[in-house]
Amino acid sequence: MTVQMTSTRSADRKRALRLTAALIGISVVLGACNHNRDLVMQADFPNDYRLRHPIAVQEADRSIVVFVGRGRGGLAATQRADVMSLAQDWMREGTGVISVDVPVDTPNARAAQDSLREIQATFAAAGLPPRATAVRRYRPEDPRHMAAIRLNYPRISAVAGPCGLWPEDIGPSIHNKSWFQNKPYYNFGCANQRNLAAMVDNPTDLVQPRPETPAYMPRRGIAFEKYRRGITTTTTYPESDRAKLSDTGK
Repeated sequence: MTVQMTSTRSADRKRALRLTAALIGISVVLGACNHNRDLVMQADFPNDYRLRHPIAVQEADRSIVVFVGRGRGGLAATQRADVMSLAQDWMREGTGVISVDVPVDTPNARAAQDSLREIQATFAAAGLPPRATAVRRYRPEDPRHMAAIRLNYPRISAVAGPCGLWPEDIGPSIHNKSWFQNKPYYNFGCANQRNLAAMVDNPTDLVQPRPETPAYMPRRGIAFEKYRRGITTTTTYPESDRAKLSDTGK
């Protein structure tokens, strides 16, 4: 009888230990889920979405991929246009050399060398100096994927985000402090900032204005002379009469 009671107590003790371990594990998992929420809610975020989701100007890569078959080297017409466009953009916005990654020890390695020579010739035709490119060899990790030539260079770009953080429920709730304080929810305006950063042509325009170009003095002199003589300063465009409605049929 004593042996049976001892074994029962031992089983109850093991069951209690397993239950305690399970509760600790669940609490750890739930704590990890609320990690992002705690990070956001530790500080009172500003009402202005431009301060809550600022646009940062930093360096990022621009890249294109040139696929090469195993039986034909060189560039197709669309590939040649892509390479020429990348060269022209580098001259305008590039902040470093153009890295050209060429595959080796692949079925299309020989054709890739032919494509590389045409890429370099296209760069030379666009006016790029030889020191503007750096050729690197690489071996593909997965032989099932087609090995391609990768071209990339660093440039100044604008970024914002990340978006999609919802630390609080946007509906009425006793736990939602923003709803009681009539504040915008945290993710409000993030997508707009991210899209604006992606569409801006020159990221430095977000930081400072561009300098003004000098005025066109010949046209200014003509306008001032007409004003001094009492003549209208507007320009007459003869082709403007072509936009008038026809009187045919009246």
